[in-house]
Amino acid sequence: MVEIFQIWVAGFLTLFIFSFLYKDNPFYRFAENLYAGLSFGYYIGLIYNQVLVPNVWEKFLEGDMMPLPAVCIGIMLFFRYLPWKNVSRLSSWALALYIGYYVGVAIMQKLHGEIIPQVQATILPLRPFLSFQTLNNFVTIVGVLTVLIYFYFSRQNTGIIGYLSKIGIWFAMICFGATFGYTIMGRISLLIGRVQFLVYEWVPAIRNLFN
Repeated sequence: MVEIFQIWVAGFLTLFIFSFLYKDNPFYRFAENLYAGLSFGYYIGLIYNQVLVPNVWEKFLEGDMMPLPAVCIGIMLFFRYLPWKNVSRLSSWALALYIGYYVGVAIMQKLHGEIIPQVQATILPLRPFLSFQTLNNFVTIVGVLTVLIYFYFSRQNTGIIGYLSKIGIWFAMICFGATFGYTIMGRISLLIGRVQFLVYEWVPAIRNLFN
């Protein structure tokens, strides 16, 4: 019985979302707000169970006060809602410290996770000369170098620099088009999944109800 109820709820919410294809309406807004609220509630529970409890509460119970500075900085973020200006300014200090720490960590992650691997993937052999792999490597190297030249703003795009930058534009447009197509295919796969749910699960549930 619970499973049938879940199928009916999921079916109606799917139709509510699809109703936006006609125009904006209260049914779509209800489904949208419900999804946003459930996602936010799930995120809060996830942070509580996987961050606060193991990294803060359990540490305090064990007598470990190392998380205390981080807890104090987190509490200071909420000082901006206090009516006293001298106290609410402390939230800016906490926010600046949080952003600085996050940027420092993100830079190292991007450097080791994306930039260095991409540079290594660009250093490709061009031998043997007459092979498809060599041609593929050559196109990759030319594409990377010309796109970098296009984003090199220290010199005016004239002469050989302008010619190479135009080639870089073509490579960039091909990349953007492929990325957009991949995104569209991902959305279409989600659409196919919801349509299959309606046809193979929700419609049989309707038939069982009237049989």
